[in-house]
Amino acid sequence: MKIIKAATAITLLAISATACGSGDSGEAGESGGKTKVVFSYWGSDARQKLTESAIAAFEKKNPTIDIEGDFSDWDSYYEKLATKAAADDAPDVMSIEIRGLAEYSGRGILADLTGKVNSTDLDQDVLKAGQVDGKQFAIPTGVNAFPMIVNKAAVEKAGQKVPDDTTWTWDDYISISQKITEKGEGKVWGTEYNENPAFLQLFAAQRGEQFYKDGKIGLSEQTVKDWWALLQKIISTKAGPSAAQMLETGTKVDQAMLATNTSAFGSWWSNQLTALSKGSGQELDLLRMPKVEGAPNAGMFLQPAMYYTVSAKTDKADAAGKFVDFLVNDPEAGGILLSDRGLPTNAKVVTAIKDKLTPADQKVLAFIESIKSELSPITVPPKGAMEMEDILKRATDSVLFEKATADDAAKAFIAEANSTLTK
Repeated sequence: MKIIKAATAITLLAISATACGSGDSGEAGESGGKTKVVFSYWGSDARQKLTESAIAAFEKKNPTIDIEGDFSDWDSYYEKLATKAAADDAPDVMSIEIRGLAEYSGRGILADLTGKVNSTDLDQDVLKAGQVDGKQFAIPTGVNAFPMIVNKAAVEKAGQKVPDDTTWTWDDYISISQKITEKGEGKVWGTEYNENPAFLQLFAAQRGEQFYKDGKIGLSEQTVKDWWALLQKIISTKAGPSAAQMLETGTKVDQAMLATNTSAFGSWWSNQLTALSKGSGQELDLLRMPKVEGAPNAGMFLQPAMYYTVSAKTDKADAAGKFVDFLVNDPEAGGILLSDRGLPTNAKVVTAIKDKLTPADQKVLAFIESIKSELSPITVPPKGAMEMEDILKRATDSVLFEKATADDAAKAFIAEANSTLTK
């Protein structure tokens, strides 16, 4: 994913002296006696349609509240949000990611939702991932894992067997992928790969390291270099395409090699399985990530797909809280949104919508249940984490495109990352 430098934008934009209170005049001061709540979110056209349906369902149950959807594509979302937040005109309800939670809460942009949204039936461990300094600034929309996704038919067509994901190693993964490429005759690669920090986070967890520790990078230079060596080995063995070829595929799900049936393996967030399956027209499955030889587990973790947050400056706090409560606790909302924002963390909602989930979502649900005993804890990244994907991508590309040595790039990555985190 391309990350807009929202943290930098918030820092540099001048803060308006006059608070606009989200651009509205009062809890019940709208035309027709209705309260207007602005809700910002990003995504695809499909997400927009689902969200509009959920908004319509909420408004039917709450006829005195109008929800105005403020939709953006991913590339422009944070830039737009940062501009509004810097002018004290933040939307009443905002979608943000875990990487932005410490940043936005630390700048006084988010309201403490403790006691304002019913969280009784939400997964309490996941709920903690919306807390900063003991305050509930964010309510998780749902959870994701970052698994290895496999097209079993493509693996078997190449004469290979899908591995046991409780025991397979990175060497096993590369070996299988290399053989699939050889059989693919230039049409199918063994694997696609990416530079998502979640990939490095998993790899590091297998070595007992955290991506962040005490507000700084917790990774050793050696672990970062070994991760790059893994990517280089995928390329050099032709288990996967070159860095230049991977760059051409883009970062969107519908462009994924798994979605276009040009790869047998690939790592994507679990809530993207339905889109990948639809694109490929084939049955895809989820596996634990391969692991470092001797690692106790694959370092899998759950992460909020995103959060619902409320502006600290809104004068529509009651209506905003009621809308968030509906989105996470009402089975009707769950039945509309399904897994679009991750699988719901409300067990009662999951039970109510289970029969409506796609076969792919059913697989995600079963997979998440299967790895629960192995999970690393969810940690909220420190301020500055919004920029981490860009920083890591620049360093990774410098190595994969042979513009820098791994030693120099690792030192530069950790130095730049820590400098950003301490701003």
